[in-house]
Amino acid sequence: MSILFRLILRGVVAAVLMSTIGRAEAASPADPSGTWSTEDGRARIRLERCGAGKQRICGYIVWMKDPLDERGQPVRDSYNPDTSKRARNVLGHQLIMGLKPTPEGWFDGDIYNAEDGRSYSVMLWRDSSDRLKLRGCMLKLLCQTQTWKQTNDVLPGQLVGLTGDPSGPKADKEWAALPPAKTATVGAR
Repeated sequence: MSILFRLILRGVVAAVLMSTIGRAEAASPADPSGTWSTEDGRARIRLERCGAGKQRICGYIVWMKDPLDERGQPVRDSYNPDTSKRARNVLGHQLIMGLKPTPEGWFDGDIYNAEDGRSYSVMLWRDSSDRLKLRGCMLKLLCQTQTWKQTNDVLPGQLVGLTGDPSGPKADKEWAALPPAKTATVGAR
């Protein structure tokens, strides 16, 4: 695929996303898909459907207020218990791991915190058309709820490409959609 074609494709995808994300009517009321600003404003998280049948929710860090460490290098996932992931950038990585829908209209599962390398139980739900509630718990006992606000603008440094694209976030292997296998045809060049 040529670089020019990929750039054009990214531009078209970004334009389509920007034109549809802000319309609450475009998604069902319980669907949390979209880009959300965390309660403290330090990050933006893009939530999207993932997994078989696109029934689960995955989330990716697509913008950080402070994407560089004190040495001017990208903040790395240095506390990850999986040593093979410690060199990856925090910006663009997956932190919400395939939350399952519940009968109550919530999504339930795990969230990864790169600041301490731990995963926590989490559930999230839309509180209103532009507000998302995220309740995280440690050991199902100590819980805290945050309110995230949906965003429609794009900040400098924000990843806007498709998940897996060079200008987009990266899904963990278990959630990455594999492209269909190419089959060779006889006589094709």
